[in-house]
Amino acid sequence: VTRSLPISLQSCQCLAWKPRPVGVWPRPGESQHVVAGYSDGTVRVFSVSRTEMELKMHPHAAALTAVTYSTDGEMILSGDKDGIVAVSSPRTGMTIHVLADHKGSPITVLQCTRKQYHELGVEGGELWLAASSDRRVSVWGSDWLQDKCELLDWLSFPAPAGPEGLDSLPPSLAAFCPWEHGVLVYVGFGLQKEALFYSLRKKQVLRKISLPAFATSLSLSPAAPFMALGFGDRLLRLQPCPAGAPQDYAGHDDTVHLCRFAPSGRRLLTASHSAVLVWELPGA
Repeated sequence: VTRSLPISLQSCQCLAWKPRPVGVWPRPGESQHVVAGYSDGTVRVFSVSRTEMELKMHPHAAALTAVTYSTDGEMILSGDKDGIVAVSSPRTGMTIHVLADHKGSPITVLQCTRKQYHELGVEGGELWLAASSDRRVSVWGSDWLQDKCELLDWLSFPAPAGPEGLDSLPPSLAAFCPWEHGVLVYVGFGLQKEALFYSLRKKQVLRKISLPAFATSLSLSPAAPFMALGFGDRLLRLQPCPAGAPQDYAGHDDTVHLCRFAPSGRRLLTASHSAVLVWELPGA
């Protein structure tokens, strides 16, 4: 640990790094920023180099469950356990949008991706998605400078009644596919143990990849067509896409609840109850 940020009496529930604009190199002395979501409904922005909090906002009445920056770093999207999504400006500290489409179910994922204005027939500079624990995924096109936020698609995935004796269902997880534009990948509790590739253009599932169990974590490589999946039996799987023999690894002590590729795609970070592992992927 090279730096520690200020301690809060509230619990930090989620984190996200502020992205750097494409093609812009950091200036001397420029600080990297982290946004954090807390159990008291606050969103806090920290300077890493100065190890201090620079901004505190309170857009939620419930505990935060997901947080991310827009692709240009100019907006912060946050979701809470009641299913409310807020869009706030770190420059002004004001919340400019509150979306209740997922109300009643905790937000599990928020993700933004760049897009062209003419793609998919929706005005805006980027796409973003929200997934909630009730197996619903909403996809939006946004232009924050023009105060536009338009719903592009609404997905709802069926599932049987929850099995008895299972304390909690596997999470609903979704991510935009880096190597296949206009496609998102979804995993979650459902009729089958599988990963679904859904086309936003065709409005249909393009293909399915069978899984050994319901996934507990998901990350898609930004550098090569494969994804990492974590499972409840301490298993990590690297799955080539759209097809190919998976590679399974057993190095964790518990459920693999986090998978995260580095921006280069050459490293993968995974975490379980008491272990954080960094994997080298030389072939990526």
